Amino acid sequence: MTSTYDRYRAADAELPDGSWTWYLHGAGEENMGKDGAPELVPVPTPDADHMLVRIDSVGLCFSDVKIMRQGGSHPKLYDRDLAHDPTRLGHEVSLTVIEVGDNLKDRYHPGQRLAVQPDIYQDGRSTAYGYTVPGGLTQYHLMGAEMLETDDGACLLPLPDTMGYAEGSTLEPWGCVMAAYTQRRRLEPKTGGTMWIVGRPGDERDYEFSSGLDAPATIVTSDVPASVRELLESTSADVVVRDGIGVDDYQALVDELTDGAGFDDIVVLDPRSAATAGAVATHIARRGTLNLVGETALDGLVDLDVGRLHYDYTAYLGGRGPDIAASYGEARNRCDLRPGGTTVFVGAGGPMGLMHVQRAIQQTDGPKRIIATEVSDERLRSLEDRLAHLAESNDCELITFNSQTADQSLVDFVMGLTDGQGADDVVVSVPISAVMAEADTLMRPDGMLVFFAGVPNGTLAPLDLSAVYLGNAQYTGTSGLTIHDQQQVVDLANQGQLSPGSIVGAVGGMLAAKDGLRALVDGTYSGKVLIFPQIHDLPLMGLDELEEKLPDVAAQLGPGGTWNDEVERALFDSQLND
Repeated sequence: MTSTYDRYRAADAELPDGSWTWYLHGAGEENMGKDGAPELVPVPTPDADHMLVRIDSVGLCFSDVKIMRQGGSHPKLYDRDLAHDPTRLGHEVSLTVIEVGDNLKDRYHPGQRLAVQPDIYQDGRSTAYGYTVPGGLTQYHLMGAEMLETDDGACLLPLPDTMGYAEGSTLEPWGCVMAAYTQRRRLEPKTGGTMWIVGRPGDERDYEFSSGLDAPATIVTSDVPASVRELLESTSADVVVRDGIGVDDYQALVDELTDGAGFDDIVVLDPRSAATAGAVATHIARRGTLNLVGETALDGLVDLDVGRLHYDYTAYLGGRGPDIAASYGEARNRCDLRPGGTTVFVGAGGPMGLMHVQRAIQQTDGPKRIIATEVSDERLRSLEDRLAHLAESNDCELITFNSQTADQSLVDFVMGLTDGQGADDVVVSVPISAVMAEADTLMRPDGMLVFFAGVPNGTLAPLDLSAVYLGNAQYTGTSGLTIHDQQQVVDLANQGQLSPGSIVGAVGGMLAAKDGLRALVDGTYSGKVLIFPQIHDLPLMGLDELEEKLPDVAAQLGPGGTWNDEVERALFDSQLND
């Protein structure tokens, strides 16, 4: 006998008259929906250039909370008057195509299952599904050029039959995690760019620049040694000399030579002053590089803009010299976790932190020791329940640490486990500059520090930039994702190397969407909150509550009480009306 779930998957049921929808009419929770409930609107009919899609699942994200709180003042809503032009939240979406307009039938067909890549550019302008483009907290909606004809093509990813709805909704957050370990920094001097080489008076070292010096169109020098001046005699770039300038003159130099945008590439030779290094670093252009070349440590920590490192992809490179070019390139600048190493995850108990830990555990040639830190024993227990079985099966040591209740500091704990060497990698999912600065003290001289959580540009944290050129330390950060990152998740899942559904922490029906957003604010669940719009009145519940409330569904949970396709099937069979 065909189950309710199988008939639902076949997408051949008669369409309802109305579609329950959560519109956002302004800033504040009270402006989500009408009278605290979703609105029933007609199911639209597609014209030739649109298709009707059914929303099967929506993952809730703290970004949704930010939009709800800020309303039309959110940067990606461009001061939109939501009272007259409302939007819908929900960008982590799995959907099914129901009806296809004539002009789209060569690309899409009824029953086709897709996931959304929400980060959209239209004619170079940033938009996003669930922001500018109304998102997935509805049962049905039309989809057209705003999603299908973007600067990068269609923002939709086909889902394999083996992947459930909840798993499809996790592709967006999982893709963000994958992007954190994909090289986003520019690692070579920019062709046609502007380079600034900053020397130190009295430095007489013989420097080389074995490759890349022919890339910039303009090279600005300040107090460089004679060996560098000689190197520049053979370049075709315009050479501008600005000797004797101090920190107070830097902004005027930037305004004069880059129209205020900053230098594409900066080289600092024989750096000694942390204050000077920090001042120079403020003038890196977006996606620019700072190359530190020297053999002597700075006189202190550098107050670095960790917001720009995350959002602007500024790259900090370095080496001992004398070849300035040796700092550049993929070979010296890694972006993934060190095979067989020790990785510390700071803020590991939240949904995104859990995904980082799970990826590391299941990663081929990943770290052999993982230290997961949190300030909540409850979240650490949940992490162990979810992931301990994966760590055991992947021969990975999983250690948890609560710095609020432990009798030693996190630094002492990590150093004790690593014989005083520090961690190979530290991944921070907490958007607090002091936490980011502490994370820097946990790693070995050639370690990598990944800032996954973003803080506003202009947020400073004291970091040990000496380690960049003396030890080859790496500082990386990423924001957003591409559809290729999501495809990587699908590929890994198909190969049995990743279980994307393991991150699900709570589920609910359409009426529970606002409760789900409140749960995000309160940190009620460590895993992702999933809303199933086609299930109307299922109360929000954690997976650990299923045994009491829906025992037949709970019986299908996987090891560690984790979500899988069988749980999804049982839930839909129990909740959908025939």
